[in-house]
Amino acid sequence: MKKDGLPQHTFEEYCHFIGTGVTRLVERAIPENLRTPEKVIRLREEFVDYYYHHIAEHTTPYPGIPELLKALTDRKIKIAVASNKFQQGTEKLIRLFFPDTPFVAVCGQRENVPLKPDPRMILDILQIAGVRKEEVLYVGDSGIDMIAATEAKVCPVGVTWGFRSLNELIENQAVHIVNTPSEILEIC
Repeated sequence: MKKDGLPQHTFEEYCHFIGTGVTRLVERAIPENLRTPEKVIRLREEFVDYYYHHIAEHTTPYPGIPELLKALTDRKIKIAVASNKFQQGTEKLIRLFFPDTPFVAVCGQRENVPLKPDPRMILDILQIAGVRKEEVLYVGDSGIDMIAATEAKVCPVGVTWGFRSLNELIENQAVHIVNTPSEILEIC
């Protein structure tokens, strides 16, 4: 935004811009009166390139997540990722932070696959994992995640340590609300 002389936003504002893919992030960040399809495409490409090369500079797993993943793996529970982040970025973060975790699938934004809240990404993962919907907890930090889980007919679990509010999770039908990663083990 700064490079293009466009208004910048606060961290809190960006927290509400994210969650529905990079294109929507860029669209939301550009003021409506300056937004053109060409500008969105160009800034999206610049963002993806920059973010991919700097993806881990200000990113770390939330406290307790590595331990949670190990405990789930030790219990032989299948783990997957369903993210609206672009596929290459999603895969890079998983490789960097969780290289020893045997994810069944790592799915990000891909061509011809609608973004969450559409349930298709989750349904694709269920098919890859070979599990029934009744066996699945879908853990997320936003209303988009809770809607996607509900649409996929899996159990939505809202986490309070993410980018969105507790009210958003409740309003979007989270069946469980957890405040720490270890609480997820109690409902598995």
